[in-house]
Amino acid sequence: MSKTILSVDDSASALQMIKLALAGAGYQVVQASNGAEGLAKARAAAVDMVLTDLNMPVMDGLSLIRELRKLPSFKGVPIVFLTTESDAGMKAQAKAAGATGWITKPFQQDQLLAVVRKVLGA
Repeated sequence: MSKTILSVDDSASALQMIKLALAGAGYQVVQASNGAEGLAKARAAAVDMVLTDLNMPVMDGLSLIRELRKLPSFKGVPIVFLTTESDAGMKAQAKAAGATGWITKPFQQDQLLAVVRKVLGA
């Protein structure tokens, strides 16, 4: 059975690139355009991993991670930031909130897949 990944980003082009990369590698992809929508989708269906942008309207990625980590079903789910931010302080905040990893945009497809495989143990 393939793994399901929730991709949360306010950029339609980023969502499309992520979906192409992940679906092409055999993953199921659920998409959301902001943190609040992502949280709702995460509550509605089981996912194996979350990829989230940081800067989004309605609810940012940091808030999304904090909310997901409050849910018992998300205690062990890998959550990776996929963002243009590369500030060390922001990375520390993300780690403290419960982020598993960090990928800086723009990303290479093989880099994204390598991180996904690593955190999913595949």
